[in-house]
Amino acid sequence: MPFTAGRGSPIHTPGNLANKLQFNFVMSSPEIASLSWGQMKVKGCSTTYKDCKVWPGGSRTWDWRETGTNHSPGVQPADLEEVVKKGVKTVVIGRGMSEALQVPASTVDYLKKNGIDVLVLQTEKAVAEYNALAAQGVKVGGVFHSTC
Repeated sequence: MPFTAGRGSPIHTPGNLANKLQFNFVMSSPEIASLSWGQMKVKGCSTTYKDCKVWPGGSRTWDWRETGTNHSPGVQPADLEEVVKKGVKTVVIGRGMSEALQVPASTVDYLKKNGIDVLVLQTEKAVAEYNALAAQGVKVGGVFHSTC
């Protein structure tokens, strides 16, 4: 029987090859294309972010008001849940240009308990490390603060 696409219309392939094909679509982590004070751009996205979350296949604004995040006590597990749910193996946290954003031990523990490697760095270094991991095909996500 030939492979069908939609409404039963057959797709004919030599030797019915379609029955033997397996497709594995893996979303890659997007490259952070640029970073400057208060501005981040993610490749393939037209939005300019101040703070952002990235994961394999996507990105969005990291709105601290959603979780009540402030520089202290800093990044909370709730800030990372969305990224963790995307199946990442590593999370990179950018603490800001002057590293004013805190990352409590409880947040690092949350990631480790979920089997996720974590890197906490100054944002410029965090972006470089994130991009290097993404280029290697690692399922990496991150949260990045682009000011203080």
